[in-house]
Amino acid sequence: MVKRWQRILIVVAIVIVVIFAGSYMYLKSSLENLVSMEVDYIEITQLKDGSYIGEYSVLPVSVTVEVKIANGRIEDINILDHGNGMGQPAEVITERVIDAQSLQVDSISGATYSSRVIIKAIENGLNKAK
Repeated sequence: MVKRWQRILIVVAIVIVVIFAGSYMYLKSSLENLVSMEVDYIEITQLKDGSYIGEYSVLPVSVTVEVKIANGRIEDINILDHGNGMGQPAEVITERVIDAQSLQVDSISGATYSSRVIIKAIENGLNKAK
């Protein structure tokens, strides 16, 4: 009877290790793809005035933003939700986008993944203004 429980525990341990290893590889791959992902060039001056919601998510980061367009300019970007782990410093990237009037801005050092997710959420919002 003891040997049977030992075998069951070994099988359970192996399954747990395989699940964690697979999850880690998936997460690592997703985050690496995020860093190299292209950001569309959007001609801000051609966008319709209004407020637009954009969302983007790559585990473990998710972001919802509201982008306000007026007179061919990005007037404001509000982060409505940022599930960020330790990426809160990336939230200043919205100021860089507003100042540059472009999505082609550098990521925040030390918060690259959150920076990229915020940029992609803004991009999705801006695409609704076309």
